[in-house]
Amino acid sequence: MQLSQAYRNKIYAGVLGKMIGVYLGRPVEGWPYQTIIDRFGEIPYYVNNELDLPLIVADDDLSGTFAFFRAVEDNGFPTEVTAEQIGKTWLNYIIEDRSILWWGGMGNSTEHTAYLNLKRGIPAPESGSIRRNGPVLAQQIGAQIFMDAYAMMCPGDPEKANRLVRACAGVSHDGVALDAAGFLGALEAAAFDERDLNKPFDSCMAYVETDQLRSLVDDVRNICAAHSDWRKVREVLDSRYGYHLYPGPCHMIPNHAMVLSAILCAGDDFAQSVKIGASAAWDTDCNAGNVGCFNGIRLGLEGMETGPDFRGPVADRLLVITSDGGEGITDAVKETRRIVRAAERTRGLEETPQPPRFAFEYPGSVQGFMPCPYESFPKAEFTLGNGNMEGAGDGLRVHFAALAEGANASVSVATFLDLHEEYRNYETYVSPTLYGGQTVVLKADCPCERGPAMRPYVWYTDRDNNLKKEAGPWEQLGPVTREIRWTVPDLGGLPVLRFGVEFSSVKRYTGDVFLRSADWSNTPVRLEQKGIMMKDMWDLNPFWAKMFVSSAKNFAPNLNCTYCISHNEENGVATVGTRDFTDYTVSSRLKFSLHRQGGLVVRSQGHRRYYAAVLTGGDTLRIIKRMDEREIVLAEAPFAYEQFVPCALSLRAEGSRLTARAGDVELTAVDEDQPYLRGAAGYLVDGGAMFIDGFLLEGV
Repeated sequence: MQLSQAYRNKIYAGVLGKMIGVYLGRPVEGWPYQTIIDRFGEIPYYVNNELDLPLIVADDDLSGTFAFFRAVEDNGFPTEVTAEQIGKTWLNYIIEDRSILWWGGMGNSTEHTAYLNLKRGIPAPESGSIRRNGPVLAQQIGAQIFMDAYAMMCPGDPEKANRLVRACAGVSHDGVALDAAGFLGALEAAAFDERDLNKPFDSCMAYVETDQLRSLVDDVRNICAAHSDWRKVREVLDSRYGYHLYPGPCHMIPNHAMVLSAILCAGDDFAQSVKIGASAAWDTDCNAGNVGCFNGIRLGLEGMETGPDFRGPVADRLLVITSDGGEGITDAVKETRRIVRAAERTRGLEETPQPPRFAFEYPGSVQGFMPCPYESFPKAEFTLGNGNMEGAGDGLRVHFAALAEGANASVSVATFLDLHEEYRNYETYVSPTLYGGQTVVLKADCPCERGPAMRPYVWYTDRDNNLKKEAGPWEQLGPVTREIRWTVPDLGGLPVLRFGVEFSSVKRYTGDVFLRSADWSNTPVRLEQKGIMMKDMWDLNPFWAKMFVSSAKNFAPNLNCTYCISHNEENGVATVGTRDFTDYTVSSRLKFSLHRQGGLVVRSQGHRRYYAAVLTGGDTLRIIKRMDEREIVLAEAPFAYEQFVPCALSLRAEGSRLTARAGDVELTAVDEDQPYLRGAAGYLVDGGAMFIDGFLLEGV
């Protein structure tokens, strides 16, 4: 038996609700309450355009929620995941000083302080404890902003949700912050089965451990019962629980009170609840995100349809910024699948078969597809939706008003960063999800016997940041679902920005086409960058180089070679690729300056989980496995090399076998102990610098 469809749909609604709340509140995060009122009155809908900001942003609330949840999968789906395991997940996926967290410094930022504790070898939950960090830092809001995925993997089981959420929050927080996060997680789990607000609020009080939180919850419920206007509620909350009463940059108490108040004041109105969360100031994106997740679960997808069209502009799009760059461009459906899989595996249920990358299996889902923004002169009018909302089965529904000769239509999805969009606030580090040399498999149909023609295409950018397009052959569609396979041409190692499908018809076509699925879960035949790719000495951060995600202190193109990587500590890593990459060989010519060791990385699943072929000490070739804090030598052999003398190095991964070659020396290792079977490729250097002449990845 699998997890019920009702639970799966509510998990999807919870993920969407979290995203909607964050996107609603993010543009006014940090604004004083009066400033929000003066400028907008309220925030009932997205205001990003009015502030000249992108809607889809790399927000810490979203990246942390879905990145830290990977501890479940990365540790083999244990029934109980521990704070220590989640802490190791922090170190694996966070790019220090750049991603997910507010890097405000030791003793100022709670999460930064906890991260530095973890890095120094202090395990969670000690890393976030009051004993270690004091009562102010340990009781800020962060405990409840990263925890929703753990609650959603426990549908109908608030007791387990409370435990897992406390483990998640305990990496960086303690005290009433831990208590509040656990309570909210229990509420979310209970909301899968109970729509009446009073019942989960009553029953989940059993998981509250501190008198402070117990008193707060009772008081908030009484305040909300006494006032029908949320603004009056907010006024009372400010007088009793405002920021001026609690030390630190962003304390849990005011924000938790506001989250509960938004839920209680709005009742069964999803739109009203996220509006309150975003309008009431304090930590607007965190609060609206928690509120949206809870009410997404409780009220379901239909609850989102009673107010503004929150789903349309979002189109399921999501960024999760980690060192595992190939997982960065994602969507609500993909993250829902992860949570569903964890729920099924940890409950001992039959696992739902994993569908293609784009299968559109949830009601109304479009998984990031939209009218292609790179088509300068669109001519055919069409709308996008999902066939499952029209009784036509799962699939991206493209409805044409008049598709005809000279009036083609194109829909596409992001596979990398947008060339022209400015990424502000939290920095955005991702690798493309699609590469030249990968094979795309599509399935599509339409109701008519001789329907429109369709062809796949990609947009990519050349070295001068000019947009280029490559397209496959046209295929005729009809009522029988047709499978179309297309191998993306070699693009010279340059990044694919978008994948799409174009439609044409000789005679006017009015009606539907259904894209049933799209997938490219395979290793590229060949991915190569070679030579000096910089245009000049001022070309310091070319767009094409952003496809590598680096946690090294310095990684950049170089005027004397392709790249240089430098890191003054251990474990400076830069990778490109995705978890679709399985068996392949990576090779390069490397030249070392100062270093402890350096070489090539394969099957990276974050920057503390990978294999590498390294040269060390001027006399040794090794194959190593990095697994969190451990570096395991799988094989080694003598090999003499010198600083600043180029050395050809390659590493092949095929099944559980690894083969390294340096010069004429070949070294083999077999890893049967929890082997990494897929992941990105790249470079590693410890304590020094390495000059890189070319990057070549070839599928086996």
